[in-house]
Amino acid sequence: MSDKSVIEYLSDHGIKASVQRIGVMRYLMEHLTHPSVEEIHGALQGKIPTLSKTTVYNTLRLLVEQGAARMITIDERTTKYDADCSRHAHFLCSACNSIVDIPIPEEHALQQPPKGYVLHETQIYYHGLCPQCARKNQQQSENLNH
Repeated sequence: MSDKSVIEYLSDHGIKASVQRIGVMRYLMEHLTHPSVEEIHGALQGKIPTLSKTTVYNTLRLLVEQGAARMITIDERTTKYDADCSRHAHFLCSACNSIVDIPIPEEHALQQPPKGYVLHETQIYYHGLCPQCARKNQQQSENLNH
């Protein structure tokens, strides 16, 4: 991803580009793993030596406020972030702790809230076992039964 495309994305969301903001936004756009502040800071610290954890927090807060990223609180232990602001749900695997995007088909779109309510955001979270962990769990269960 080029600096130019990241700068344009930030500008489209009313955010003035800085080295730190470009670095954090690029990381989010290139790493679809729903990283935490600690993960982002650790990954960028060597590339942007002046980057503090506070700057990462403040940058992410600004990105969320401006609609350039989403804050994900599916895991009560750690706040994660997502550059994909399109309508989708998130699935947290209780075994491997991975968070993956789950498409929401158009026919399952949420209805509008009752009259008088103004909807700013909707987040749908699923918890369970991802396919890989479900297979491992099934195999372990079968091995115990034999």
